[in-house]
Amino acid sequence: MNATHDPNRSRRRDFVVAAACGAFVAVMVGAAYAAVPLYTWFCRTTGFGGTPVVAQAGPVKVLDRKVTVRFDANVASGLPWKFEPEQVSIDVRIGQVVTVHYRAINDSARETVGQATYNVSPPTVGGYFAKINCFCFTEQRLKPGERREMTVVFFVDPQLAKDPDDDDLNTITLSYTMYPVREPPKPVADGGPGRS
Repeated sequence: MNATHDPNRSRRRDFVVAAACGAFVAVMVGAAYAAVPLYTWFCRTTGFGGTPVVAQAGPVKVLDRKVTVRFDANVASGLPWKFEPEQVSIDVRIGQVVTVHYRAINDSARETVGQATYNVSPPTVGGYFAKINCFCFTEQRLKPGERREMTVVFFVDPQLAKDPDDDDLNTITLSYTMYPVREPPKPVADGGPGRS
């Protein structure tokens, strides 16, 4: 006995399979676009991979234990800037809110825009190194030859003292790399020179 072929049932099945594949592709594309912001948020919240935590205010308790915080500055290729910390290192008490400065100079004859990425090492202290204010949160636009002093306000969380893995920690390095920000070309206005 031969089963009859139902073309409507076959079309429905094909439609369901196509819709499922389309939904899967849409979810994967959405996940790809969301991955970078979600990863950045995760790192800033947890200190994962040496990313300092973003804080709203300093701790109420300051410990006697001190650590040396070293400052590092780098410039990625394509950005004609000189970028350096005001000082190479400082000794800070754990829990103490500290303000330091970096300097940037645009060595080019045109306006350029840069933005810094940052991390701390060793990576295990990322969750204990908290920034209250940082120039890395915004793009920096410098005119030709312009020099700018940029501020970082941070503290080392007193919870670090309770972590047995960091009992012998005495140095933390805060490292920045300044990258060029590519701006979209400005549109030429209609009716400008050469247009009738």
